[in-house]
Formats: sequence, C-alpha cells, structure tokens
Amino acid sequence: MNLRFLPCFLLVLLLVTSCSQSSIYKKYETVFQVGDQPEWASKNLNDQDWRKRIRLVPDGKVFWSRTKIDILKTSESLHPYGLQLHAYGEYEVFWDGVLIGENGNPGEEAILGPEGEMWVNFSIPTHLTEEGEHLLALRSSLYYFPNHTRIKVLEIDYYDDLLIDRLIESSYMHLFAGAFLIASFYFLFLFLSDKKEYATLIFSISCFLFFILILAEFSKAYVPIHYSLHVIRLQIISFLMFGISFLIPFYFSMQFPFSKRKLLLTIYTGVLLFFFLSKHVIELTTNNMALSMWVFSFGIVVFGVYKKMKGARLVLLTLLLSVPIGFVTPFNKSLFAGFSLILLGMFYLLSLRIKEQRLAYENSLVQSTRLRLELLKKNIQPHFLMNTLTSLIDWVEEAPQKGVLFIEALAKEFDLFNQIENQTLIPISQEIELCLTHLEIMEYRKEINYSWEEEGIDAEQKIPPAILHTLLENGITHSLPLEDNSIKFKLIFESNSHYKCYTFLTFAAIEERATNNREEGTGLKYIKARLIESYHSKWNFTSEPTNHGWKNTLKIYS
Repeated sequence: MNLRFLPCFLLVLLLVTSCSQSSIYKKYETVFQVGDQPEWASKNLNDQDWRKRIRLVPDGKVFWSRTKIDILKTSESLHPYGLQLHAYGEYEVFWDGVLIGENGNPGEEAILGPEGEMWVNFSIPTHLTEEGEHLLALRSSLYYFPNHTRIKVLEIDYYDDLLIDRLIESSYMHLFAGAFLIASFYFLFLFLSDKKEYATLIFSISCFLFFILILAEFSKAYVPIHYSLHVIRLQIISFLMFGISFLIPFYFSMQFPFSKRKLLLTIYTGVLLFFFLSKHVIELTTNNMALSMWVFSFGIVVFGVYKKMKGARLVLLTLLLSVPIGFVTPFNKSLFAGFSLILLGMFYLLSLRIKEQRLAYENSLVQSTRLRLELLKKNIQPHFLMNTLTSLIDWVEEAPQKGVLFIEALAKEFDLFNQIENQTLIPISQEIELCLTHLEIMEYRKEINYSWEEEGIDAEQKIPPAILHTLLENGITHSLPLEDNSIKFKLIFESNSHYKCYTFLTFAAIEERATNNREEGTGLKYIKARLIESYHSKWNFTSEPTNHGWKNTLKIYS
C-alpha cells in the first residue's frame, strides 16, 4: 500500500466526520409533568415544581415536557429557523405556546396505531425566533415504550439547512459504505481463490459488517422509523458492533500471534457478551464494546511492536489517531472514523501478507526454473551417461536386439523430457509414460525386475511435470531389491470434493542411510517448487518410511 495517500485519506475522513456546532441557540434543562392541561404550553407558566425526570408513563398516558431555549441571533424573514427533534413517542410541538407541528397522535396511540417518526424537522415561524428566551413544549405519549421519556433537541438551525445537511451527510456516508462493500466482495473472492487465508475472510466480513453498520445508522435520514421500531434498530446496531468488536482483535491476534491466545480471546469474548447481554442503555452498551475492542486491539498491537513484527508500528499509529478523533467529533461520527482508521490498518497488514505471498510465488518461479535445469542436467550429467553407455555397450555386445531396445528407451525418455520441460502441468498419462520409460532404462542398467501398478487413475487429471518421475528416481536410488530381485512401485489416486490425493508406494528394502538422512535433496526441492508454482499453498506433501518400503503422499486441495 502506498502510504503517500494516508494524509489525504485522513483529511477526507476528518471532513466527513466534522460537525459544525450551531452558535445561534443555547438550551437549558428539560422538565416533565404527567397529565394533560393546554395551559402547560404557555411560555410564562411557572414550572419550578416540575420534575427533572420521569422514569415511567404507563398505559399511553399523556405527559408534557418543557425546555427553555435562548435564541442568540434573530432569524431572517425569508430564511426561517427550524427545529430538529429526536424523541421517543408521538407528540405535538409548541413553541412559545404556538403549535408548530405534530408527530403522530399523542394519547390515541392504542386506538389509531403507530404513526410518526423518530427524527423530525419542524419549521419555526419567523416572528417567534427573535433574539431572547423562548420555550419549547411537547405534549407526548409513550404507549409502546413507557420508560423511554428522553427528549433530545438535536439542533436548531436554518430550516433549509437542516433538511439538506442530513441528506448530504448521508450521501457521503453511503459512498463511504460503498467502498467497504466493494472491499468486502474483493477480499471474499481472494479468500475463495485460496481458502487457507482466513485473515482475508475475516477482513472481508469486517468490511461487510461495517457497511451494514453505516446503513443502519444513516438510513434514518430517508427511511421513516417509528419509535416502536427504533429499539429494534438499536439492537441490530448492537449486534453488528458485537461482531466487529470481536473480529478486529481476532484479526490482529492472527497477524501478531502471542502465547495463550485462545485463553485471552475467550476472556475477551466473555467481556463482550457481558456488555451485549446487559440491560443497560443500548448506546452505552455500544460504547463499552467499542472501547473494549480498542483496548484489546491496542494491547495486541503493542505486543507486535515490542516483538518488532511487520506492520505493527503503522497499525499502532492508526489506533492512536482514532483517539483524538473521538474527542473532537460526536460519538456516532467518531465511531465510524475510528473504525475506518482501524480497518485501514488491517488492510495494510493484509497488503503486506499479499506482497509476501507474491514475492514467494515469484521466487518459486525462479527456483522452479533453476531446479528444472538442475534436474535436466542431472539426467544428462557425465556420471549418468557413462553408466548408461557402459551398460549399453554390454547389451549391444551380448544381446544386440535388447541393446536396440535399450537405445530406443533412452531416446524416448530424452524426447519426453524435451516435450514437458517448459510446461507447467501435463496429463497424468504422459507422466506415467515417462516413469515407465525410466523403469525400462534402469532395468537394463541394474538388471533388477522393476514393476509398476496403478489404482484409480483418472487420465484427465494433470500434474506438474517430472513429479512422479522424481519420486520414482528416489525410490530406485535409495532402495535395495527384495529377495526375488524385484522392486515394485504403485500409484494410487483418490479424489473428493475437498482434495485430490496421489499416493506413491515403493515396495523394497530401504537403505538405512536414506531413513536416517532426512535432509531435502534436489529432487524434493524440485517437487515442492513445482507444487508452489502450480498450486500456491493449496497442497500438502509427505514422505515417510513404511514396513514395506517408502510412502509418498501428495494432496492437492480444491
């Protein structure tokens, strides 16, 4: 990832999360009273005996709330002020005793059913917004959630600006969400191409959950939500926060592994479940989960910095940058800004991993080319040619007809090598033909009875060239014939929906030095380089002695 774009990203992030605080009003404490009297809307009513808080208004009873507001600047005649409210319940809005708007049917919710929205804008008449003290009164009822009596004045500003600003903010955030949706699909497809890279899957899921979280938060600007459904929305946000708060530290624990990882992740999961299942205010639950996620992630990344792991310092920087953003912006915006920075750090770690894989693949190509040349050189080196030519002279002198067959087998093997040398994958039938030709040559050379068996072979399958030939050559080199002067080789093929498996068995007496010396020679290095070249990391190869000789197992995963 090119870090030159990091300052630009942070600048855009700050612009998106910036929130200009209005300076045209000052709000005082809200007071409440259960009951329903029309004169309670009056500006000059003495409300000193009203309660500062009521916890429960059962049976959909009507209650009133009064809030004193100072207007610091008189509105313009053609540009009136507006009031943006976020309140549970259905209510009527009075400004200085004048009804300026309705949201539902207070006191008649059980009869008329749910109406109204959670976030509503009201226009305030120009003659009622002169500089000075004013009164906001709400006549409300809470039939569905009688214990949610909170009244929140979100903002007083020019009415047109209130309508437009929310849509502009939501459009920017939805573009922002779209970027994470694209990222989630992209990394999901990367995971499907290599199903062993679980870090890629976790990052993809995190991006998708973050996308849904943004939609759940900012869809309120254009989707009418009644207060009876608002708690469900908050529960969805809480569930999404739980998933993100778990996945991010889990991702960092995979990138910066530490001892007792499972134990600490289990404890952390328990902490998240405690917050998630607690009966506190849902917004507080969300805050606690976000804070827990940050603290746990911070500890893991600090450990990565201490151990000098790749990418840990930059990720630590993104975590630290999310802290001042939380102090200078409202929580809902700082939450998304902080998560964005953390996801940026996760993406940086993933880009480092992808870069390492790409370099490893390029190195495997270079190594494969070098080892292919080494293998070819091994087959035409003087030692091999001298032994083969010496055996050939003996056969020509003693049995000319078999000598001719020996020459034909030798020419056929070199011809097959010439055909497959520059190919990445060849048909299994061609590989088997190369093995049979080599056995024919070695039978003339060593005068040992070599036999070949196959089981379950699918002629349509392909395999990297000279893989089985190399295993065969190792079996010939490091094996001694049985009592009947024979060595048998058997190739077994099995497949299912998860992998394809080749089992190559050698039935012979194995040399003791072959069992004791388990260092990789040129042959095994060639095999592994070819497998990386063709299948990346989606393979597994084992080679081990058995009672009957030697067993090689190659699994290629889907």
